[in-house]
Amino acid sequence: MRKTLVFLCFILGLFTSCSSVKIVDKPIDFDDQRTQLSLDYLKTRYNLETSQPTIKPHMIVVHWTAIPTLEESFEAFRDPLLPNSRSDITSAGALNVSAHFLVDQDGTVYRLMPETTMARHVIGLNHCALGIENVGGTEETPLTRKQLKSNIKLVNYLKEKYPEIEYLIGHLEYTLFEGHPLWLEVDDAYRTEKTDPGVEFIDKIRSKTSDFNWEPLPVKNKQYD
Repeated sequence: MRKTLVFLCFILGLFTSCSSVKIVDKPIDFDDQRTQLSLDYLKTRYNLETSQPTIKPHMIVVHWTAIPTLEESFEAFRDPLLPNSRSDITSAGALNVSAHFLVDQDGTVYRLMPETTMARHVIGLNHCALGIENVGGTEETPLTRKQLKSNIKLVNYLKEKYPEIEYLIGHLEYTLFEGHPLWLEVDDAYRTEKTDPGVEFIDKIRSKTSDFNWEPLPVKNKQYD
């Protein structure tokens, strides 16, 4: 059904409005230090030893920054080293948090780093997860309809580019994967409580992209063979 829709959009000359998303490159600092910190994270958190911090995406995780502006949100991710203000997660490594994409309140989509490079944005799943951050998310700066529309377009773009993506989740749902084959976190005590990007926001994205037949979310504590 989706392929038919995309084909019709192309025939009608409406391909851009139907399925594509404009992406502005706004790279964070990804130097030798960040590369090494990423490799260290993969090794210590997931027991994965590799020469490059690359990933094979199997899921998309949607977040909010809880920071009111684009530039402040960008600055939170820019440096390779985790700031002192993130004492809640420093025990798990010095690599700073980041995401592959940052969506501003006006709906503009920024790509912060290569899509197949690991970003630290979700415990246990960074080795296989693409991250989308949305500016805001607080009572004073709630997520916007323009952000929702851009998230839907961005998810379409990513799923069409990486067909092996199986799951679309909100950050608040990540612990459902504990025990799942994709879950690789070595420390049973390393968890943080998350509410982003809100149940309504992620449900609307899933509803508008349901033609992709996303895998259902795992049942927590389910035993896998």
